[in-house]
Amino acid sequence: QVQLVESGGGSVQAGGSLRLSCAASGYARYCMAWFRQAPGKEREGVATIDSDGLPRYADSVKGRFTISKDNAKKTLYLQMNSLKPEDTAIYYCAQSGRDYIPCAWRDSGYRYWGQGTQVTVSS
Repeated sequence: QVQLVESGGGSVQAGGSLRLSCAASGYARYCMAWFRQAPGKEREGVATIDSDGLPRYADSVKGRFTISKDNAKKTLYLQMNSLKPEDTAIYYCAQSGRDYIPCAWRDSGYRYWGQGTQVTVSS
């Protein structure tokens, strides 16, 4: 099965930047996505990228975050700029089991998940 491992999380001040990475064994050129879950809240979609590299973003992060992937390196990235305290969450990468077009926004559309990496943004 596909194994996903996130890295790059940490603690930053508001306005700072972080770059998350997700290394994927068994990588396929299907939908990949970043989700996040804050304490006491449900997991929510942050950004998706389809097999052709087309990105989509949640309204809350549009203009600040950039999702990208390197198929040769089998790695998914999330560049996060202008971070806000409300971005604090555990961030998960995910991969679908099929080449959905367009990619799903709900977590039910993704079969494989990483363990998550903590992002903390202080004010």
